[in-house]
Amino acid sequence: MRANHPGLIFALLFVPAIAFAQVPNVAPGFTTLPKGAKVAIMPSDIELFSISGGGVAEPRADWTEAANRHFKAALEKKKQALALNTVEVSEKDADELAELNALHAAVARAIATHHFGPPSLHLPTKDGKLDWSLGESVQAIKKATGADYALFSWVRDSYLSAERQAAMAAVAVLSLGRVVAVGGAQQTGYASLVDLDTGRVLWFNRLQRGTGDLREADKAAETLEVLLDKFPVAQQPGAKASAPTSGRCPSGFTIMECRARGYQ
Repeated sequence: MRANHPGLIFALLFVPAIAFAQVPNVAPGFTTLPKGAKVAIMPSDIELFSISGGGVAEPRADWTEAANRHFKAALEKKKQALALNTVEVSEKDADELAELNALHAAVARAIATHHFGPPSLHLPTKDGKLDWSLGESVQAIKKATGADYALFSWVRDSYLSAERQAAMAAVAVLSLGRVVAVGGAQQTGYASLVDLDTGRVLWFNRLQRGTGDLREADKAAETLEVLLDKFPVAQQPGAKASAPTSGRCPSGFTIMECRARGYQ
């Protein structure tokens, strides 16, 4: 069972709309991948947790293993659908490049906070632009794979234990229905496309929500769809220009973000 974090909901509801309305998720001067560009798929950094009765996030290795398997299968299908020219990072190279995955996680959190967060947390030196880099250390990926770009992904997912559900129910009863900040389950994810010559983050997306379940194959695929929404793939020769996006915006985005992405 999932439950949204009331404090988080309150914060999101009362952040001014401008905080989400005018923040690009592509770097200045970048639009789409060049045709034929080779993209290295970095091992996804995924970990799942169970929220104990006391609100402590406890790692679940079995859930994480299943999530990695489902996410990898979904990514395989997605890259075929996007007609991406990709190269997998071998297990040996993945071990040697593990520090770059950790570096990406740190930079991604900074982007989520200082680029997509409330205006009070924006950095004046960035001038509202997606101007972030992992540095030239990413050239190690290019050397190992021959790729031009790398796709990084990071996801953390948590689920309420039976004890936590009982505790939250008790708080709801004792508070007589008043909103009380009691930690619930959350799904947080980041995806980045990085230039392997310069280290620049060319495209970035993130989600923060109280829904989704990486333990199930179909829901893991849905999470990936949200993370890679509007991925800047080059249009294939002879392909028709895409029509404006219609239908419901994927969960995980605010109303303003949905409109910015072209959803009706």
